[in-house]
Amino acid sequence: MRLGTANAYDAALANLTNRQATLVDLQDKLSAGKKVLRASDDPTGAAQAERSRTRQARVEVEQRSLALQKNSIAVAESTLGDGIDIIHRIRELLVSAGDAALTPTNRASIAQELRGLRDQLFTYANKQDSNGVPLFGGLGSAGAPFTDVTSGVTFNGIAGQRSSTTVSIPSAMDGQAVFMNVSSGNGVFNLDLGTGSLAASPTALAATRAAMVPPRATNATNTGQVWSDVGQIVDPTALTGQNYVLSYNVTPNALNPALPPTITYDVYRYDPLADPTGAAATAVVSNQPYVDGQDVQFDGLSFITRGAPGNGDTVVITPSTRTDLFRVLDAAIAGVDRKPNGHLLAQNLSRALAQVDSGLERLQSARGIAGELLRRADIIDGNQQDKTIQLESDRSRAEDMDMINGISAFQNQQTGYQAALQTYAQIQRLSLFNYLG
Repeated sequence: MRLGTANAYDAALANLTNRQATLVDLQDKLSAGKKVLRASDDPTGAAQAERSRTRQARVEVEQRSLALQKNSIAVAESTLGDGIDIIHRIRELLVSAGDAALTPTNRASIAQELRGLRDQLFTYANKQDSNGVPLFGGLGSAGAPFTDVTSGVTFNGIAGQRSSTTVSIPSAMDGQAVFMNVSSGNGVFNLDLGTGSLAASPTALAATRAAMVPPRATNATNTGQVWSDVGQIVDPTALTGQNYVLSYNVTPNALNPALPPTITYDVYRYDPLADPTGAAATAVVSNQPYVDGQDVQFDGLSFITRGAPGNGDTVVITPSTRTDLFRVLDAAIAGVDRKPNGHLLAQNLSRALAQVDSGLERLQSARGIAGELLRRADIIDGNQQDKTIQLESDRSRAEDMDMINGISAFQNQQTGYQAALQTYAQIQRLSLFNYLG
């Protein structure tokens, strides 16, 4: 096989060029710290690295969104805390309003402070986050989810709350559930002083019921001084859910009118929808002696009445309904500001305190939900950070260079390149003409 000198030179130069190109490529990768600079270097690794970067970008967007959501819920939680403080102050004022030593002017001052606190609570209900989004707008609302009109406060948003996901929490709470879902009375039934009298016939029950217009904070017909507490449940299995009227019968002592009269009471049960005339009213309790401060029990209900009733005076028992916290406060303020006498004030305050406590429970429950959402946000944030670390590790494995191996490969390639240069320098001086002479 004959090999020309020119061929040997060409082969050596080609080898030098390849080694030089490889050395430059290694130098570029070492400088960048990556083993994949171009997709052609490693198509599979380049694709894996690109997927990791795309997922990292999505996680960063989700984390920014979560930070905004967490900030909104944190402000909502703080606002609910301020609202709870207001309710505690309102409760203190209602308790103090029951002091018999207070004058009507004193109670008017208390009512004025109660109005200010009520308006401040309404402001909290319409509070917005830093982006102008209502904190209690539910699933969506205008800039102010609550409006205060003559007929009362209304919720203009969409009731409900978005569910949390694996990467997000809701950015607004359900204002309908927080402020507009308070039980009247004790949560099962209401006790109100009647605005009508049964007289001797239960057929007057319909008129009695029709005359009851919320808020029932005044007594239009009762002539005595009777009042009641908010009542309680003693036997849930015996509840009927129907309406009742307790009617007092006061009989003066015929022999000596100076002696205390005989006071008894009857209780009638009726359904105002099925029996609008009251003709089918059923006597539940008949001719029971009245004792001031003694429990009255029937059909699973129990309550205490106090004071001196007049003949025909009534206490109306109706099923509890759903109302809103602002209506409860309006009724409480009206009950304090109307300058009622002792038994009416006691009745108003007893009902108001029970319903304010119910509203307080709603705020406390909502604050607990907000706290749980913040805890969930912290968990999500931790999971997202772990995911970011994992994705960065995947990207690094796919395209980053092992610097120790890279430097070792570069040094080996550099040594080989130097050897190739030295051998080429030796070979290019080998020629027949160098020995002819």
